[in-house]
Amino acid sequence: MRRVRYHQNGGPEVLRLEETDVPQPGPGELLVRTEAVGVTLPVVRKVRGGGLPLPASLGGEVAGEVVAAGPDVTGFAPGDRVTGLCFGDGYADYALLHAAMASPVPGGATATDAVALVRCGLVARGAYAAARPAPGESVLVTGAASGAGHLAVQLAKVLGGGRVVAAVSPAAAEAKAAFLRELGADHVVTYDDLAREDSGRWGGDVDIVLDAVGGELLSPAVAALAPGGRLVAYSSGGGTIEAYDLLVGAKSVVGFQMALIARHRPELMEQWRLELWELFAAGRLRPCVHAELPLDDAAKAHELIEARVNLGKVVLRPA
Repeated sequence: MRRVRYHQNGGPEVLRLEETDVPQPGPGELLVRTEAVGVTLPVVRKVRGGGLPLPASLGGEVAGEVVAAGPDVTGFAPGDRVTGLCFGDGYADYALLHAAMASPVPGGATATDAVALVRCGLVARGAYAAARPAPGESVLVTGAASGAGHLAVQLAKVLGGGRVVAAVSPAAAEAKAAFLRELGADHVVTYDDLAREDSGRWGGDVDIVLDAVGGELLSPAVAALAPGGRLVAYSSGGGTIEAYDLLVGAKSVVGFQMALIARHRPELMEQWRLELWELFAAGRLRPCVHAELPLDDAAKAHELIEARVNLGKVVLRPA
């Protein structure tokens, strides 16, 4: 089978397509013939310098057909269509997926639908829930054109939010603005707009910020909060916040990580997953795909993510 790995840290140019044997599933594992792979910013950042032993594999969100199940697997069998998070060779023709991380793909949905909806949708749904929103509260979403961000914009509307502000990087800002307004955003602003701390540009301060960016954007994102507002940080971008900036407006910051929900609240993750598919089936939640590329174009997929020009999800199609 084919897989993509990297033997040194760097940009997309270090990705290498290799031939290797098809793996065999161990206890609790599924062998999945990969039909779609979701490309994520955290994986792209790891290639740049994630501190992993080299050569390193690329994990990610995968979807496809189960072709074999290892010992102790229950609930799945060959022929089932599944999606889940792969921690090994995800950019590959075949992937090993822990059964505990797998979920079924319903009939009528494609593998691309699954990788665009489930993982990113769970992150977006969970981040919104972490803010403890009240009906009608306003929401600002950073990284709003990303795989998770564009779903967060839609979910804030669908789940009873009021004014929704989408914040995007300056790259391809006009295209992002049109894209996000079509998905329901009331205002679209750039990070430069946020840095000016002129909330009149987006209708006033907001009750909730869902931050997928971090870094230098944290301070202006906190400044965009109304008194008593909450910022949910769910990015891998780091950053710091001055305590005084929280104190003067009685604002708060909470961190959100999907892995903790998966470990400690699996029933809640399952509830959210079912809700996402129900909204998808009803046409109320639309996972958007910017590009579907063959496996040997993995470098191009990473280039799209690094350039911050994608409108929705970037997907690799091994078949």
